Amino acid sequence: MSNPRMAHFHTLPVAEVHQETPDCIVVGFDVPPSLRSEFAFQHGQYVTLKLTVNGEELRRSYSICSSPLDGERFRIAVKKVPNGRASTQLVDKLKPGMSIEVMSPMGNFTTALDPAKERHFVAFAAGSGITPILSILKTVLRTEPRSRFTLFFGNTDADRIIFRQRLEELKAQHGDRLGVFHILSKGVEEDKLFNGRITTEKAAELVKRFVTDSSTNEYFICGPEQMMVNVSEALEKLGVDKKRIHVELFGTPVSTEAKKETTHATSTAFSGVADVKVIMDGREHELKVKANGDAVLDVALDGGLDVPYACKGAVCCTCKARVIEGQVEMEMNYALTDEEVADGYVLTCQTHPRSQRVVIDYDQH
Repeated sequence: MSNPRMAHFHTLPVAEVHQETPDCIVVGFDVPPSLRSEFAFQHGQYVTLKLTVNGEELRRSYSICSSPLDGERFRIAVKKVPNGRASTQLVDKLKPGMSIEVMSPMGNFTTALDPAKERHFVAFAAGSGITPILSILKTVLRTEPRSRFTLFFGNTDADRIIFRQRLEELKAQHGDRLGVFHILSKGVEEDKLFNGRITTEKAAELVKRFVTDSSTNEYFICGPEQMMVNVSEALEKLGVDKKRIHVELFGTPVSTEAKKETTHATSTAFSGVADVKVIMDGREHELKVKANGDAVLDVALDGGLDVPYACKGAVCCTCKARVIEGQVEMEMNYALTDEEVADGYVLTCQTHPRSQRVVIDYDQH
């Protein structure tokens, strides 16, 4: 699902900062009327923040935890991570009344909703991976009155459960349409299924026990890489159609086997310097990009172009663009769907030319 607009940063006022857990805050932004169309978002999407820490510009993506149906203010959750420069500054120092640069919403971790449908949405989340899931959950329950939602939520212990009270309120509000099951790695439940980490075997057992519907299910997975891999493997073993499995990776991948994708490349023999035209905001820019050198995004940034990016690690899709001429190859891809890749979309932070002439259009994102 592609955004119909080019992403840009805008300065937004911080309206509220709520301490959700000892190491996690929820930040609310007020969007002025002139920017409301720019910050219209879909459930499950994220925004990128730009901040300066010790003189260095940092960009970090944070999922939206509010629903598009909640009104004009939107909220994100920020959890402090070990040695995290951006998250530490935000959690420790951000206060209402401050302003921060925020990029317009992006992301594919969503699905179209239809009030006439009756479905069972199933989500696996761990830690701060609950953030986009909460947005999806609230939107589904309000938009599809005949649908149900089941959440399996992994955490270290009960004190670190983000949005615990909000989930209890939603359960009380929606009754048997919402099921929430906590799996604690330091848990002491009699039923061992709810203790320990979410392994492949545990994920399969949870689905078999609590998800007895037909093929009308939609699955969402968000959290650390290993949990995501475990759940995806379990669902595939259970015969779930891959098109019904939506994943959102939190953090930089640590696996040694990166997901490789080749786009418009019939051969990787080209090893020279390519002429790369970049189209952005309707303007054309010519770049010289070495086939075996820096990625297109880095060359564009070095050339002074204000191209959008956030993670530079193939996890988000902030730097997404479309190849409309020539051949390229991506080193890694954890963000684009197979359909998007087949349609010519690339993550420019991972893209290298594989032909003498390449044209990449950021306006077709």
